[in-house]
Amino acid sequence: MKNFVGVLFAAAALCLGAAQSDAATFVNVATGSTGGTYYPVGAAMAKVWNDTIPDMRANAQSTGGTAQNLSLLSKGEAEVIFADGLYYFAYDGKGMFDGRAMKNLRALAPLYAEPIHFLVAKGSGIKSIKDLKGKRVSVGAVGSGTEITVRALLAANGIDPDKDIRAENLGLSETASAFSDKQIDAGLVVGALGIAGIVEITTVDTAELIDFEPGVIESLCKELPYYLPFEIPANTYKGQEKAVKAMASWNVLVTNDKLDEETAYLMTKALYEKKGDILNVSSRLSSMSPENLGFIQIPLHAGAERYYRETGSVE
Repeated sequence: MKNFVGVLFAAAALCLGAAQSDAATFVNVATGSTGGTYYPVGAAMAKVWNDTIPDMRANAQSTGGTAQNLSLLSKGEAEVIFADGLYYFAYDGKGMFDGRAMKNLRALAPLYAEPIHFLVAKGSGIKSIKDLKGKRVSVGAVGSGTEITVRALLAANGIDPDKDIRAENLGLSETASAFSDKQIDAGLVVGALGIAGIVEITTVDTAELIDFEPGVIESLCKELPYYLPFEIPANTYKGQEKAVKAMASWNVLVTNDKLDEETAYLMTKALYEKKGDILNVSSRLSSMSPENLGFIQIPLHAGAERYYRETGSVE
């Protein structure tokens, strides 16, 4: 009899565990490399959701970035992803997503902007994109998102990056060293506001930020529609006393329409109500604000939209 009762208790425990498992909502958050901004911020978001949403089981996954994240989302191996401007081409089925449009992509929140910084060596005399002809220009590491963007920027403004300039494939730290050693005349760098390499460059005073001309901004935003006009606020970097005219691609928290409305609503609500916890990990998320919803290039998820309507952020 005792053995029989024990079996009954064990079976009941198994059933209870199964019921609890069925009730749980599992959310895999695809982020980026562990050394970047996406991963630690994604881990902070997962903790916020686990702490505030009943039966939520969120987990941050380290990945290779936006392209892999979009793939994981399409395969159902992630429910929420961090994405840069590449999500725009995925939604529209352009570029590497030709014939594979992901029209079910939906946005939860804007994250932060990554502007193109136009840096020129002190005393170079460079005042515009056209002045780059014949100059030594850092265009980003080979195959990087920066190189792809910079090449598109130059081509859209009548400059052949293979013929008209002396292109140097340098990463950000290498670009900083090259300015210090007077090995380059200019650098076009894509990165979040306050990114360390540009802080270094401007602090040692080897280069300065200059404006992109309105026509240059317009041409790139037409070529790459996920880029939008953007101003780098005054005093973001040492010696930068005025706002600098640039363009930026926004990072966005993305899901798809498979995520149910109530879950998306609760997740969005928690992000803003516990925003301070996320800012403790990265101050870049200060721009995660409803006022930046206009920078998102895909539809909002119905659950997120419900939250923004409740708070008066959208009509």
